[in-house]
Amino acid sequence: MTSFLAPLPVVLDTNVVLDLHVFRDVTARPLLDALEAGVLVAWGDDATLAELGFVLASRNFQPGLERSARDGALAAYHQRVRHLPEGEGRPVPELPRCRDRDDQMFLRLAARAGAAWLVSKDKRLLSLADRHGLPFAILTPRQAVARLASQALVAGT
Repeated sequence: MTSFLAPLPVVLDTNVVLDLHVFRDVTARPLLDALEAGVLVAWGDDATLAELGFVLASRNFQPGLERSARDGALAAYHQRVRHLPEGEGRPVPELPRCRDRDDQMFLRLAARAGAAWLVSKDKRLLSLADRHGLPFAILTPRQAVARLASQALVAGT
């Protein structure tokens, strides 16, 4: 994969992280490859990382999944994600309100981290993608993979 001059900052919602590190979703695999190659840099904060830990620890989450696999997924993501402490980063502009208040943290993190993309599978977050004035794009994993591919083609020419 062709590397960008600087890593592209992104925020991945919890379901995307699970697709990469638990479910090994082949459609999202290019995102993991880009993270490993340093083409993308994923940002997390206390709230988003706590949600991931909570989901992985939940009894209702993939009951057949071994505890070691859950811990391994969490550790793998923690190795790749850059942590942005609360109160640090860019000032947060006026952002649209997500109908699911629990998802607002991903919008705030993307703004604070200066992310180019918020990659999500959440319909409520994706419904905000066409809002004018957002300082980042809200993309599905497929859209993010397509953008990666097109940028790699442009960078390779």
